[in-house]
Amino acid sequence: MALVGTKKMFEMAYKGGYAIGAFNVNNMEITQGIVSAIAEEKAPLILQVSRGARSYASISYLKSIINVAVEEHPDIPIAIHLDHGDTFETCKQFVDDGFTSVMIDASKQAFDKNVEVTKKVVEYSHANGVVVEAELGQLGGIEEDVVGVDDISKHLADPEEAVEFVKLTGCDSLAVACGTSHGAYKFKSEPKLAFDVIEKIAAKLPGFPLVMHGSSSVLKEFKDLINKYGGDMPDAMGVPEAAISQAAKMAICKVNIDTDLRMALTAKIRQVFAEQPREFDPRKYLGPGREAIKDMVKHKLHVLGCAGKAAECM
Repeated sequence: MALVGTKKMFEMAYKGGYAIGAFNVNNMEITQGIVSAIAEEKAPLILQVSRGARSYASISYLKSIINVAVEEHPDIPIAIHLDHGDTFETCKQFVDDGFTSVMIDASKQAFDKNVEVTKKVVEYSHANGVVVEAELGQLGGIEEDVVGVDDISKHLADPEEAVEFVKLTGCDSLAVACGTSHGAYKFKSEPKLAFDVIEKIAAKLPGFPLVMHGSSSVLKEFKDLINKYGGDMPDAMGVPEAAISQAAKMAICKVNIDTDLRMALTAKIRQVFAEQPREFDPRKYLGPGREAIKDMVKHKLHVLGCAGKAAECM
């Protein structure tokens, strides 16, 4: 099975009331952990590459690792996605490099400018058979080069603007600010997602796939391990998994997960170093980290409802 786009995935997710997990990759171990979980659970998959990942590992290395995953799992539909492309030139580069999906994030721009940039990306991408995700509204928090706002509630997506934006740009999916936030320190108290925003957009754009960014849950087991073995993350807090499951049953067809991957890997590495202080073989701490990622991703696939859905998304 070659790399696929997300069009069929999102059609089936919308109809079936589930969401596809979109996981950010930075190296071989993270990718292997994700893909092993996907293969065992028979789920569709979106692998994302962010600006930070490109800076860390270069696109040639990451693309090669992903290509191996695709070759080894021909029964699993895998899309490769550019996460938070900030210019037309960046998106063009990734379309030309063989990505099957790109995100243009011009959400910090004024509405008209966001439309202008997004439409240009859509026209080029569609001409090359690539789907486009865009963003409206601003997410809070900080993750890599994505810096949001302090008061999330003031920057939620406007349903009327969403309808106009989709019609003007022709984008294939839309990331909407609905109360989520990037990073591990998302909230000072448990968040309440703006399900009314999702419902209103879905009513006005029936069948149109929405995307939820900043959706890691900052799982307690990994936060506790990190803190137990020398970390300092007592106030880390994420999006409750019950809220993610609810959104996945609505018009949310893609849920981005990155922080939970980092925390799973970091927690296990810290544990190995603490329990085996003489250890210096990277395989002996990256291996457990990879296994922790695999177990966490398997869990997330059931939260999203996409476990067992690979065949229908081919």
